[in-house]
Amino acid sequence: MIYPAFVSPTNISVGNGQVAKRHTKMKTTLTLALLVFLSVATAHAQEKGVDQQNDRIRDNGNSRTPAVNGGKQDTGAGRGVDFGRGRTFVPPPLANPYRLTAREDAVVQAVVELMAERKLILDDAVSKPEQGVLVSQPYTFIKGAVVAQSELNRLAEVTVTEGRGWTRGRYTIFVEVLPVDGTNANVSVNARVEGRTDGAVGAEWVTLRSNGVAEEEFLMALIEKITGAPPPGREKP
Repeated sequence: MIYPAFVSPTNISVGNGQVAKRHTKMKTTLTLALLVFLSVATAHAQEKGVDQQNDRIRDNGNSRTPAVNGGKQDTGAGRGVDFGRGRTFVPPPLANPYRLTAREDAVVQAVVELMAERKLILDDAVSKPEQGVLVSQPYTFIKGAVVAQSELNRLAEVTVTEGRGWTRGRYTIFVEVLPVDGTNANVSVNARVEGRTDGAVGAEWVTLRSNGVAEEEFLMALIEKITGAPPPGREKP
């Protein structure tokens, strides 16, 4: 049997249509794959870097455990302990009594000189320098109704007295020096803070509870005078 060499055009067109459909399907698949790849890459980039205003955050850690932020520990639930970054450091109060490496007589002499420098008059009637007890006369540190309230608040725990206003403030310094041995001595400083009110019954001095500021200021000045340097942790910037 002899077959004709002629091929029907209909069969050729059908074959070409199937090829075209196959090419179209491949293009669609490639396009979808490319879109998925770009979406994954974008999400990965956003996960690794966040730019909010001018603060650019980079997390180089690999941990993704809940509450753990990898290398980034200042945000989120697992940010750890915040030690007050950006806040002014406030040192703890000085020990009172405070131990000084100096003889008792040298410390007593330094206290007398410091009181004179701070315009405090030594009360000879109650002071006993030979026993290490030195007391100043009351020193008026503020006058005037406008500023007395704020200055008293700085040195004492002031309660609001209805119907009376503070017009003056004064304090008395009590220092006791006790020898530990031949080269060391303990120094304790206490202050009595008083506020004056001028009411209808006249002037009255009211004893207030010291908050420790007057004692600390005097003690720190005494330490610098004897040692030539501030206490550890109190170095001036």
